[in-house]
Amino acid sequence: MSEELVTFFKALSDANRLKIIGLLAQKPYSVEELAALLDLKASTVSHHLSKLAKVGLVSARADSYYNVYQLDEKALELKSRSLFSQENLAASVVDVDADAYDNKVVKDYLRKDGGLKTIPAQRKKLDAVLRHVAKAFKPGKRYSEKQVNEILKNYHADTASLRRELVGSGIMKREGGGGDYWREE
Repeated sequence: MSEELVTFFKALSDANRLKIIGLLAQKPYSVEELAALLDLKASTVSHHLSKLAKVGLVSARADSYYNVYQLDEKALELKSRSLFSQENLAASVVDVDADAYDNKVVKDYLRKDGGLKTIPAQRKKLDAVLRHVAKAFKPGKRYSEKQVNEILKNYHADTASLRRELVGSGIMKREGGGGDYWREE
């Protein structure tokens, strides 16, 4: 589907093709009329029209000696609904590593022993580090504050800040004022 999306946008990526679409949105035209309106050669207009026809945006009908082109508004509407559906847009990024940013940030902040050089001050980077630290906790398992601190001290001496940030960001939950902590599944 992403190939279809690329082909569609390539067809629209030319200023003259956009002008042709704009003109055809008003009324049908022959190649010669479009060529005169755009100050282009008829062969150039035919080339542009074939690209637009290939993606289903224009269609031609014979009228005497001429082919008259028109914008296929229904096809445009169906194509845009299809191409820009949530599923198709999501499918266009399946080969993108969604964790690339987190991995880069974590790599920048981790020492060789796995501990943190510092706790990031910038929220986005802190969130990436917190997601990494949270992997040390089994989802659904409950931990006492002492157990949480034991795990967190492997990452940084300031366990209170890490614990507070994990809870504050919603990555971990806490029950009571010093009760159980757990990572949501």
